[in-house]
Amino acid sequence: MNAYEAVVILTKKISDEQAEETKNKISDLISSNGEVVSVDDWGMKKLAYEIKKEQEGHYYLYTFNAKADFIGEFERVLRIDDTVLKHMVIKK
Repeated sequence: MNAYEAVVILTKKISDEQAEETKNKISDLISSNGEVVSVDDWGMKKLAYEIKKEQEGHYYLYTFNAKADFIGEFERVLRIDDTVLKHMVIKK
C-alpha cells in the first residue's frame, strides 16, 4: 500500500451537517479500500481564484494508505459529488 494525501474543497453553500456527512462519506470510502491515517479540518478559507462562481470553500486534508488502483475510483467519486468543488490527490 502507498501513502497518499488528498485535499478536498467543499462548497460553502451546504450546511455544517452536510459538510460533516460528506467528510464522513469520503472517510468511509477510503476506509473500505485502505486505511485513514488522519483527517484535518482546515475550515472555511478564501480560494486563490474563483471556482464555479464561488470565492470560499471548506477545506479538508486526508492522509491515508491505499493501493494504487483505488485512486482512480476515489477521484471518480469526488468528481461526481456535487458538494466537492475541487480535489487533489498526491502520493507521498
